[in-house]
Amino acid sequence: MSSFAPILVYILVLLGFVATNLILTHVIGPRRKTAVKDMPYESGMDPVGDARQPFDVKFYLVAILFLVFDVELLFLYPWATAAYVDSGGVPAELKNLMFAVMLVFMGTLAIAYIYAWKHGVFKWR
Repeated sequence: MSSFAPILVYILVLLGFVATNLILTHVIGPRRKTAVKDMPYESGMDPVGDARQPFDVKFYLVAILFLVFDVELLFLYPWATAAYVDSGGVPAELKNLMFAVMLVFMGTLAIAYIYAWKHGVFKWR
């Protein structure tokens, strides 16, 4: 239990800090309500029109492509770090198989990239 004492002290200090900030903000904070303060914040610009306007499809396509290639990095980085570590990592007899699987994976992603390129996803008209 004594080994957890610094963690408990840290948690208590953290909770005290949070509670103090919340209480001080509520007690001494400004309370004037104005029309400008009640307006929704839109990145520093005045909100104009309806918020439920349809977006162009290119934004969705870019978001989907970002997710596809972000997931690629999620698989690629651990493979690259574990496959070629001499101590631990992947056993030597599985390295060639793992390399082949990653080549197939990268080939599939390359096909997706070429497909998106051919269909003009990367062109902003």
